[in-house]
Formats: sequence, C-alpha cells, structure tokens
Amino acid sequence: MSTLESSVQVSHPRRPIFRLERAELLKLRKSRGVWIPTALLTIGAIAIMYTAVELFHVYNSSKYGPAGGTVNLGHALLLMGQVAGMIAAALVGAAAGTQDLSSGVFRDLVSTGRSRARLFLARIPGGLALLLPMMAIAYALAAVLCVVLAGGLPTPSVTLFIKAGLYVLFSGAVVYVIALGLGALIGSRAATISVLIAYLLPVQAILRNISVLGRARDGLLSPAVERLSPLSPPDPHDVLSMSLATSLIVLAFWVAIFCGLGLWRTQKRDA
Repeated sequence: MSTLESSVQVSHPRRPIFRLERAELLKLRKSRGVWIPTALLTIGAIAIMYTAVELFHVYNSSKYGPAGGTVNLGHALLLMGQVAGMIAAALVGAAAGTQDLSSGVFRDLVSTGRSRARLFLARIPGGLALLLPMMAIAYALAAVLCVVLAGGLPTPSVTLFIKAGLYVLFSGAVVYVIALGLGALIGSRAATISVLIAYLLPVQAILRNISVLGRARDGLLSPAVERLSPLSPPDPHDVLSMSLATSLIVLAFWVAIFCGLGLWRTQKRDA
C-alpha cells in the first residue's frame, strides 16, 4: 500500500509555487530592452548624479559643496521618486503589460485554460521582482554615498534613511502598477511609454502651475507621490499643499482605476 501511495506521489508532482509570477519575471529579465534601461535609470542615474556633484566639488570646492549630506539625498529622492525612477517603473510596467501580446503568446496562454485575471495579476509581483531590487540597490548606493561624501555636512538619521527607502520603493511600485494597467488596456508598449512619459514630465509640470485649477491639482500623480517624501524637495515653492490622507486617497484611485481597466481589458480581449 505504501508503494502504491509513493508511486502516486511521484506521478503527480506538486506544481512550483508562484509559477506564473516567476515566468513573468523571467520574460522581463531575458529582455535586454527592459532591464538595461531600468538599470541605467536607477543605479546608473544615482551613480552619475553623485559622481558629477563630487567632480564639481573637487574642481571648485569654494563654489560647490560636497556631494553627500542630507540635502543631496533629497536630490537623489527627487531623481528616483519623481524623474528617472518613475520612467524606469513606466518602462517595466509597459513591458509587463504588453509582452504577451507583442510576442504572440497571449492566445496560447488563454487556450490552456488559465484564468485571464490570474494571468494579469501575476504580472504585478513578477514585474516588481525586477524593478524593486534595482531601485533598492540604487537607493542603497545613494545612502552610502550620502554618508561617505558628506564632508562635514549633516547626514540623515537611521529612521530618516528607512523612511526615504520605503518612499522610493513605494513610488516605484505605484507607477509600475499604473503602467501595467495602461499597457494591458492599450496593448502597445510604445504607446504606453509615450503616454506615460508625456504625462509624467511635461503635462504634469504645466498643470501643477496653473493656479486657476485650484484643489483639482491634488488629483495629479506626482504631487501625491511627492507628499510622501520624508525630505523636502529642492524647491519648496513648487510643492502643492496636500494632506497625507489626500495623497494616499489619490494614489489609491490611480492604482485602482488603471489596474481595474487593465484587468477588464485582459478579460475582454480576444484570444
């Protein structure tokens, strides 16, 4: 009887846990057009920023201060949370949301009987598993250089370092999920990236400076993300006053709307 039970166990091996999530991660890792730009926009951007500032300091220390310190960590957070980091998250999210369609395997995946909702939801942890480690490495590099290159400037406390790191990861995750949903909705990687970059950079910059819009500007993505930063931005006059609760509600709406649209389009898309 024990022999029979063992044979049954051998003939029906357990399926690997998180198989779909691992498959999504593998597809993104194998795409050089995804992970290389992501690495450059996260780790590369921080390395270039601190190298440039330190070179300016070495060249003319009387005019340019050290590259480290709390102030320059604030610049690094702006770079990772509002500019390069957002673009990196948009690139990965757009790729994750459209790669099955662009490679022509969506029909095959659906024909196997897998749930369309399951296929879509697996892309969330799958893509974050590629994006967040790179953002974490970039932030760790910024934190180390913040202290090593401080040159007498004040440095953040351990608590502030932790809060800043969580802010970077959270902002990247939010933009990634939005890009994933938009990519699944549109179905085109190039169009998704174009729309997101156009909105994240020039469109938001214009809208947030139109004072006649009043509190309607609270619904913009960047100001809501910016409110969560534990460090003041380089230009405090460019910050929209917003409560923490409003910021979280706005971000929840952004994520829910685009994630919902992406899930709906995935379920309705012709196989």
